Formats: sequence, C-alpha cells, structure tokens
Amino acid sequence: MMNLDKLREQALQEWKEIKYPKIPIITVGSATCGRAAGALDVLSAIKTKLEENSIQARVFEVGCIGMCYGEVMIEVTLSSTPPILYHQVNTDIAQKIIEEHLLHNKILVNHVLGTRDHLKYEGINPFSEHPFFKNQVRIALRNCGIIDPENINHYLANEGYKGIEKALSLNPIEVIEEIKKSGLRGRGGGGFPTGTKWDFCYKSDSDKKYLICNADEGDPGAFMDRSLLEGDPHSVLEGMLIGAYAIGANEGYIYVRAEYPLAITRLKIAIKQMEEVGLLGDSILGSNFSFKVKIKEGAGAFVCGEETALIASIEGKRGMPRSRPPFPAEKGLWEKPTIINNVETLANVSAILIKDAEWYSSYGTDNSKGTKTFALAGKVNHTGLIEVPMGMTLNNIIFNIGGGIPHDKKFKAVQTGGPSGGCIPSTELDLPVDYDSLASVGSIMGSGGMVVMDEETCMVDIARYFLDFTQKESCGKCVPCRLGTKQLLLMLEKITQGKGEMQDLTLLYNLAEKVKSGSLCGLGQTAPNPILTTLKYFRDEYILHIQDKVCPAKVCKNLIYFKIDPDKCKACALCFKACPVNAIKGAVKQVHVIEQDKCIKCGVCLEVCPPKFNAVLKLSGEEEPKNE
Repeated sequence: MMNLDKLREQALQEWKEIKYPKIPIITVGSATCGRAAGALDVLSAIKTKLEENSIQARVFEVGCIGMCYGEVMIEVTLSSTPPILYHQVNTDIAQKIIEEHLLHNKILVNHVLGTRDHLKYEGINPFSEHPFFKNQVRIALRNCGIIDPENINHYLANEGYKGIEKALSLNPIEVIEEIKKSGLRGRGGGGFPTGTKWDFCYKSDSDKKYLICNADEGDPGAFMDRSLLEGDPHSVLEGMLIGAYAIGANEGYIYVRAEYPLAITRLKIAIKQMEEVGLLGDSILGSNFSFKVKIKEGAGAFVCGEETALIASIEGKRGMPRSRPPFPAEKGLWEKPTIINNVETLANVSAILIKDAEWYSSYGTDNSKGTKTFALAGKVNHTGLIEVPMGMTLNNIIFNIGGGIPHDKKFKAVQTGGPSGGCIPSTELDLPVDYDSLASVGSIMGSGGMVVMDEETCMVDIARYFLDFTQKESCGKCVPCRLGTKQLLLMLEKITQGKGEMQDLTLLYNLAEKVKSGSLCGLGQTAPNPILTTLKYFRDEYILHIQDKVCPAKVCKNLIYFKIDPDKCKACALCFKACPVNAIKGAVKQVHVIEQDKCIKCGVCLEVCPPKFNAVLKLSGEEEPKNE
C-alpha cells in the first residue's frame, strides 16, 4: 500500500505545475458532447500544430464543463496569462489559437468565453460571471471540465479521497448521522433520504452486504450520470467507498449502460488506479475496511433503473421489478442487504464529509437540501449540464442560465423528470424546483432531465411521444402497466390522427389514474404524468385536435398540409427537385403546386424554400387546397 499523504504531496506538485505552468497547458473538453462536436479532431490538430512549430506544451483531455452548446471547448494557460477558455472551437480555430496565443501571446477575443480568474483580464470577464455559470453552485460537478478524469493525481490534488479518510476516522454510525444531518436525498428520482436508507441497511443483520451505484441512465434527453462518470469518476467511486464503510459492505457494483463506452472506459481506468494505490481491495488505508468494485454493463432496458429490476439483472435474470417489502436494504442482491445509490448522490457524499453537513444543508430548501444537476435540453439557447441550489425557479433556470428560447419563440412548457415527468406550463414559471413544489403541479424531480418546449411544440403529441417510450420500455409484469399504457397510447394516437372523440378525454384521465395507482413499480406509476399534466394545463389543445381537427403547433401529420403560395413562388424549382415522392408540379419559371394526394408531409419543401421567398406554407385546419 502506498502512503496517501506522500501520493497527495506528489499530486499537489503536479497540479501546481498545471496552475502555474512553465510550459503552455492546453485542455480539451472531450466528453461525449465534445467528441460529438469534433473534440478528437481538434485535439489532433492541436498536437500536429505544436509539433510543426516545435512548441513544448502539455495537452490533456477533461470532461464536460456543462456548456454543451459551446463545444468544442479548450482552455489555454500560459505563465504570463490566466487560463483562457475558448468555446465553439474547430480545427481551423484551434490551429489559429496555437499560432496567435501561444506564439505571439495574442488572445483571440472573439472566441473567448472568459478567464478562470475572478478578475477581468485585459477586458475579458471571468467565465464565472457568464449567465450560464453565475447562478450555479457546483458540488457534484466540482471537478468536471477541470481535471483529467484519467489521472488520479488531479483528483487527489483537489481534495480527492479526503472524504474516505475522514470517514475512516469515524465509526459507521457517525458517518450515517452526518449524511442524515446534511439532508441529502436520493438524486435518482425517488428522493428518499440517503442517510436513513443507509441506516436501514447498517441495522440489517447479515454476514454479507452490497452497495450498488445505479448508472442506468435511460431518460430521453438526460446525460447527468454520463457526464459525471466521464468527467470525474473518482468522486463517484469515493462516494461508494464511504457508503460501503457506513453500511458494512465489502463488495459493490456499478450498473452502467453499455451505451456509455467512454464512461465505462474511464471507470475502468479509475478503478485500476485505486487498486494500485490501495484505495480498493483489502485493508484500505491501513484500516480493517475492505471493498472491491465490479462493473456490470446493462443492456439498455429502461426498467432496470428501478432498483429491484436492476438487482435481478445483476443476478443474471430478466430485469423485472418485484413487490416491496422486503426492501433491498433488508433483502437485495442475492437476498443480502443492499444499498443502491444514484451516481449524483454518491458524488455528493465525499464533499459532505470533507466540508460538513451544515455546509451542504445551507443550500436548498427546508425539505430539499443541497444542489441538483439538470440536463437542460430542448428549445433553449444554452443546452447543457447545470447544477443549481434546490429551490431555484424554473424562470431563472430557463431564461437566465438557459438563455431563453431560440429565435425569440414563446416558451410553452417544460418537462422535468424524464419521460415520466409532468409538463409544466408558462403560468408556473415562478415555481421553485424542489421535490415538493414539482409534485404539487403533477411533475417529479426524477434524475434531472429538463426538456424545454416552445410554441411549435404540440402538447398532445408530446404526451404521445413519451407514452410511446414508456409503453415500449414496460417489462410487462403487471397488467396496469402492460395493458394500460398500451391503451393510453392508442387513444393518444387516435387524437393526433384527428379521429378522437370528446369522450376520449374522460377515458384518458380515468385510465391514467388507474395505471398510476395500480402499477407495480415506478415506471407504470409515473408513466401517466405527461397525460395528466397536459390534460390539466393544455386541455384546449386536445379539444382543438378532436373538435376542429386542428393541430395549433402544426406537428401532427394527419392534421397538417403544405401549400405553395402562388404570389410568393419564384419558380426556382428547389422544392421540385428536393421532393422525394415527386408530389410537386411545375418547372423553371412556372409557379409550383403540391399534389396533396401524393404528399407525404415530410416538410422537405419547406426546408429548401429560400427564406427570402417564404413561399411554402405549413397549414392546419384551413380550407383544403385544390390540386390546380
């Protein structure tokens, strides 16, 4: 076993050389979002340019800092200037940064997001003053986008593994009491008090106990767990160590989606590093505490996010939930007491031990302590990963941090909590985001998905979309979920096709309530939320679909059509050439006409029509055009 104090001393020296470098330091945000935007090409271009100019520099990858809309992001630190963060970098800009910034100490101001210092530098504001970051408090995400997730020294230099050192100086009951006092609740969706959950397992009499990290993130539009594991895997693993010590477990699993290859790779690297320095295995840090971790790759079943279905999957069975009680804390994996915590929950644990419970509970509200990460997605300018104190309003999150709605469109609704969350209307924008407030309007916190919708969103179609997802992901074990979600989906499809009847609204509501109350697990119990909230807040849209056969957002295919305005058509033939089914009549210098019986309503004609002409119209509920 290596001496952790000596190892941390070495790590601090390495970190000092990064913070106050003698040679240039360049970091590249290369989590999944960065890579999707071309981070690996940028990284390659940087290395090539450095080599061509014989520049000695240190280049390494970091995780996502949260501004997914600004990827690719790189940070440059010279001995003569503070760290400068560049955003929306491509290969050409990256090479120019090397030429100008490194060779001539000239900052490319047009591509700068800000400095990491707290003071302005030559007119450049700290990026902590940017609206996206200004109102955030980063606890779970404290290291993401800052450290190299594949270098344990970076984590150690930033108070890494001080939490487990503190925990080992206490007895398990004292650790549990500190987590209880912090008010930390499960961040996976249920919101159950973490310390209480640990206490149940600690008091369970058994010769074997397990701790599982639930990283089976399957919500559409959610990427909180993925970003944490890609940007700071050690924080999650340290949380597992502390939790295992508290409950008396010596073996743990990380249940992670196989669709997260980068997260899995970085977890494997982190686990190997921990084993090499004696932070995993026998007699951790010279104590009587031993702990080993295995990675279990899930096959993508959404229902395996439910803890008893997840346990069944690890045991090699089909992922299906079971009735509770007994709860996993009493009888879980292989019928032994088991604690299952979400990725974000565990990432908070070491910070609580290092600081203290009072510090953590100073954030948030009376019943929702601390901070919460959200994947801000959909119709919002600043898409990305954020972390805010509990109790911040939706308005603050969407319009200040998120930068509002693109193209000056009107905000219509926001769905929180993933596919099983409710759709919250504009009248509730001042709603604080905490467990109780979201429940009061029919939504849930969930794991932290937040999908913003604008005026071009059809709320009936949104309910149909999410019901389609949950219906397909139902394991089929219980009748209310298996058959109920199918019938709900059929009714929604009927309404979006213009075939609905007013009595369908009563049927929808009654069946949704029955599915909610009668389903076995959280999937079926929350699946009706999109229906119930859209019926409550957007009932007029349902009525328009049924009575007037109109989709006001012009989304539902059976209720829309495309028409070319003869007064605006310039006969450029772009739509004629682009139509995949030859549904457009006309030639150059001849006004074009869409043959409605052939049109498949793909919208390509609208996309290719030059904005200066704006000749293609998307209509709903108006007089049917004649084939001229």
